[in-house]
Amino acid sequence: MKRSLRNLSRRERQIMDIIYQRGKASVMEVMEDMPDPPSYSAVRATLRILEEKGHLQHEKQGPRYLFLPTVPREQARQSALRQVLQTFFDGSIEQAVVTLLQSGESRLSKDDLDQLAHLIDQAKKEVADHDDAD
Repeated sequence: MKRSLRNLSRRERQIMDIIYQRGKASVMEVMEDMPDPPSYSAVRATLRILEEKGHLQHEKQGPRYLFLPTVPREQARQSALRQVLQTFFDGSIEQAVVTLLQSGESRLSKDDLDQLAHLIDQAKKEVADHDDAD
């Protein structure tokens, strides 16, 4: 079963975000982190739906169930990023970065920019090493 996070409802996405932040959570813990949470049974039903869709699994801890993601957060992040790149930037990482840097919302500190410059230098070195090996 292909598990795509992009086909989730707003509430399902909200719950997945909470589970990813916590690592695993009970129904009550999910409700604690939700703004304007629906009823206990509505949250429990949504968790069950997410489990049926293959996004969550559960483990029993005493009298309660804890829900945890079936896909590690980093893997879900990579998948979501690939989808955004394909959908909005025709697969161009460069265009995505340019858009992020030019948006007024990206307030990068000097340390952030230094870290990005370091990562770019590392990527350049890897490309050069790869080219030398050919």
